Amino acid sequence: MITIKEAITKKELTDYIKFPFSLYKDNEFWVPPIIADELESFDKEKNPAFDNAEASFYMAYRGDKMVGRIAAIINWGEVNNQQKKKVRFGWFDAVDDIEVTKTLLEKVYELGRKNKLEYVEGPMGFSNLDKVGVLTEGFDQLGTMVTWYNHPYYAAHFEQLGYVTEKEYIESKFPFSNVKPEFFEKANDLVKRRYQLSPLNFKTTKEVMPHVDKMFDLFNESYASLSSFVAITDKEKEYFKKKYISLINPEYIKFVEDKDHNIVAFSIVMPSFSKALQKAKGKLFPFGFIHLLKAKNQSKDMIFYLIGVHPNFQNKAVTAIIFNEYYHTFKEKGVVNCFRTPELADNLASINLWKHFAPEVYCRRKTFKKEL
Repeated sequence: MITIKEAITKKELTDYIKFPFSLYKDNEFWVPPIIADELESFDKEKNPAFDNAEASFYMAYRGDKMVGRIAAIINWGEVNNQQKKKVRFGWFDAVDDIEVTKTLLEKVYELGRKNKLEYVEGPMGFSNLDKVGVLTEGFDQLGTMVTWYNHPYYAAHFEQLGYVTEKEYIESKFPFSNVKPEFFEKANDLVKRRYQLSPLNFKTTKEVMPHVDKMFDLFNESYASLSSFVAITDKEKEYFKKKYISLINPEYIKFVEDKDHNIVAFSIVMPSFSKALQKAKGKLFPFGFIHLLKAKNQSKDMIFYLIGVHPNFQNKAVTAIIFNEYYHTFKEKGVVNCFRTPELADNLASINLWKHFAPEVYCRRKTFKKEL
């Protein structure tokens, strides 16, 4: 018999967060989160996502043993502003038992029907900056800190329960040796002269901070045309600024500005923290922060986390300026591999940005949908 318990207290939420640690014990490809960081993300007083969203966290038990977990989420900005009558699910993990998956998903349906929503989609987080998608290919690849890893049977469970594919995502990688500057050097010079643009580089986090709000504004503008996009709020900007910017080597943040110092393009690259997080085993102390600090400064694997271009400058080769700046920084730092975070498989404009680097798709993932 499967019983469901809602995680409400700090101890219960900690148990909820720790479940994958046992499910993926000894799995060399799973990357654990920092437990304290996950707790903060689920804290309705600290995470501003809860200003526009609601979520409940459920654990499945067989007897005294936890066998699964799920989050039932409504992003009210999406429901009210975009008229998408959708209930989300995320942070899903379960043993290979279809009844466990079915019972957990029933809690999501309850929330959706209670609020007269029309369909369920997942796995996905509260917003566009959260993790998304269930892995369908690439189970033998090391995950990243910004993706969920899962067993192959997850997608099979969803399909068995009548879900259909809603969105497809790809993750690609290429060795830095594939980057040939002749593909962007000429365009870099031409675009800078034609549009009076210039790159903006940083040496310290303090130098970056005054520009971050403008970057998030541009993020909202540059991604607005994507069907799945929900703009981030001012409070979320502050939250993500504190949560992520200090983790990033400032030399890996690149902006492009016009003659009036307006930001027209940006990119954020993060060093890979995957192996450091595996060593940390969910804890910053006593030694976890040392592993993360070392990765921040010494990792030779880079993850292109975000890249955005103002709509007025899209299709004008502005990314040539960004690639040129990264080429020189990466060469100086001895970067070996470059990775792309999940991007929609039908976002051809984004995919074409990378074609000269001969990227290899190494992971695929999906969100699944079902009518209520």
